[in-house]
Amino acid sequence: MGTQIDAAVPCLDMSQQENVLAAQLRKACIDTGFFYVANHGVAEDLIEQTFEENRKFFALPEASKREILADKNNRGWTPLSEETLDTANQTEGDTKEGLYFGREVPADSPEAAQPLHGPNQWPSQELLPEYRRVSEAYFGAVTNLGMRLLRLLALALGLAPDYFLPMFGRPMLFLRPLHYIPRRSQPDQGIFAAGAHSDYGMLTLLATDDAPGLQIWLESAGRFVDVPPRKGAFIINLGDMLERWTNGLFKSTLHRVVTDGSRHRYSIPFFFEPDFDTCVECLPCCCGPDNPPRYPPTTSGQHLLDKYAQTHSGYEATSKATNGVSAHASHAGVLEGAA
Repeated sequence: MGTQIDAAVPCLDMSQQENVLAAQLRKACIDTGFFYVANHGVAEDLIEQTFEENRKFFALPEASKREILADKNNRGWTPLSEETLDTANQTEGDTKEGLYFGREVPADSPEAAQPLHGPNQWPSQELLPEYRRVSEAYFGAVTNLGMRLLRLLALALGLAPDYFLPMFGRPMLFLRPLHYIPRRSQPDQGIFAAGAHSDYGMLTLLATDDAPGLQIWLESAGRFVDVPPRKGAFIINLGDMLERWTNGLFKSTLHRVVTDGSRHRYSIPFFFEPDFDTCVECLPCCCGPDNPPRYPPTTSGQHLLDKYAQTHSGYEATSKATNGVSAHASHAGVLEGAA
C-alpha cells in the first residue's frame, strides 16, 4: 500500500535551542512539509485521556451522536462515510466518522457573525461527564504548542520570532477527533480510510494512536510512503495557506490514510489558523525579481472560504501529485482534511 521511508519525515526535538530547531524546521518544510515533534510539552496522560474520551464518544449509539450533528459553523459530529476527500479516485466515502470543535465563541458575540465562528456542540454531560473538561485542556495545550511552532516558522523564514504573533489574536482553531472503522482500504477499488488531500490552512498538529495508516506523497520517490506512529511525538504538516504565504517555498503535501482493516484507528488533528481577517500575501523574503508572487493577496478567512467554495461547486483543486492523484476534497461543510 505504501513504502516506509523513515528518513523522509524528520523528528524535531523541541528541547533544543530555537536556532537549531529553526534550521531543522526550514529543511523539513522545504523538503516534505511533514515532520514529527518530540519533547513538545503536552502531557502524555492528557493525550491519552483525550483519546479515551473520544473512544467513549464514538462508541455511543448513533442516535446519541446525532444529537450534536455538525452545524453551519462545523461544530459537532460528522457521520461515517459522510466525507469524500478525493472524489477523482474514491468510489465511496472515507471509512471514518469525526467531530469538530473550534475556539469557543459565544453565540451573542459580534465575532459569531463571521463564518466558521460560534459556540461548540458538546456531547451530553450525562453520558460523558469528563469529555468537555478533558477536551478543553487538550485544546489549550496544543494551542500553546502551535504558538511555539509559530515562532520557529518565523525564524525558519529569517523573520523576527514574533512576526506572526499579531495575526493570532483571535485565531481560527479547530480540533477534529476521528474514528476509522476496522475496514480494509483498497486503493485499487477506490476505498480509502481517508482519500488523498492537502490541508487548507497553515499548520496541522496530529496525534494518533498506535495504528498505522497515514501516508504522504513523496515527490522524490514518486509514490506514497508511510508515516508510522511514533510514541510521544506529534506529526506536524503544513497547509495550502502557508505554501501560498511562502510562494511555494514551504510544501503543503498530499496525504491519505490507508488501513488494513484489522482494528479501529483513532486520530486527533488540530488545525491552527490565523485570525479570519489576516492578510495573506507573499512574504517579501519569499519573492524577488526572478521569483514574483504566484498568488494574489487574500485573507485567511477568504482563503479558507474559497477552498470550501471550490469543494461545494465540484471544482477540483490543483493536483499536488502526478499519475492522476487528485488533491480535491469533497465534503458538505468540510473545514479540513484528515489524517
